[in-house]
Amino acid sequence: MSKTSIAAPTINRTVLMSGAKHFSVKELNPYSNDADQPEITRTIEEHHAIQAALESAGVTVTKVGAPAGCQDGVYTANWALVRGDTAVTSSLPGPRQGEEPHAEAALRDLGKRIVKPPYRFSGQGDALPVGNYLLAGSGYRTDPRMHPFLADTLGYEVITLRTIPARDPSGQSITNQLTGWPDSFFYDIDLAISILTPELIAWCPDAFEPESQEKIRALAGLDKIEVSYEEAVKGFACNLVSTGRTVVMSAHAPKLKAAIEARGLTTITPDIRELLKGGGYIRCTTLTLDNA
Repeated sequence: MSKTSIAAPTINRTVLMSGAKHFSVKELNPYSNDADQPEITRTIEEHHAIQAALESAGVTVTKVGAPAGCQDGVYTANWALVRGDTAVTSSLPGPRQGEEPHAEAALRDLGKRIVKPPYRFSGQGDALPVGNYLLAGSGYRTDPRMHPFLADTLGYEVITLRTIPARDPSGQSITNQLTGWPDSFFYDIDLAISILTPELIAWCPDAFEPESQEKIRALAGLDKIEVSYEEAVKGFACNLVSTGRTVVMSAHAPKLKAAIEARGLTTITPDIRELLKGGGYIRCTTLTLDNA
């Protein structure tokens, strides 16, 4: 931790987390390798460290049991997008569909009104609120037709963004063999962009297609920190949770850490190594329950 005093959260005040005991890896994204399975004891310790860091930053963590038999049930960010009392739930890739009824039940028990998506949708992992903007990914885990649906249902001004595709050695775009969908190293937008305060974001320009870069640069009322491609991919730099005052982030992104602290924010950097084997990180393990 870079500073000792922790101020009360202004965003991400309450988040939903599950557990890591069922976590395993299948080649569902370009980060995954069936041969590189997580060590579960260490994975559970990492998950606890994220929870402890969030709680020390003043975040209220609501816990729900991890769905049995679901390899990625630890990544609750993909369960829904919540605004007020409404939760638009997700439509996940085949190997993750077992999480959907578990997520719906958990959110209903928390008093949320459930709205099911008409198209594939990766929840908050691919749709990040910042003020009344919703920075929304498209073309990989989220169908772009979801964007007007989210605007109508939740009232956000949706900014449609697209990250660069994954390519094979010949330069051809890769189709995921498990999902049949196009693939990207930034398949969820929370791997390429993050919300630090209601007026400040961090983003990796090289992760986005040129038209999306232009859209982000043109966003009014937002200050922007640029993240290097190396830190975004190797350090999972953008996959963080900020309270608007304290940022729980990667221990392997020193340039972004310095830039965040230069803006007067506090950082906490748990060392996460096992959870990233599934292509997820700190942001992925938390679903915000109190977006305004």
